[in-house]
Amino acid sequence: MEAKDKILEILKKEGEPLNAGKITELSGLDRKEVDKAMKAMKDEGSIVSPRRCYWEPKQ
Repeated sequence: MEAKDKILEILKKEGEPLNAGKITELSGLDRKEVDKAMKAMKDEGSIVSPRRCYWEPKQ
């Protein structure tokens, strides 16, 4: 499973905005890998930030 898919799955499952640290903890991925995937997801528009440093899937 690609990092982006795993992150999106975690965000949907948790049902609340999460920060990168919590996503790293839940996914078991390396923090750099999470940051890189999340940057790409932000650029694509698949995740949005309802408040500073917290992310959720775009509705």
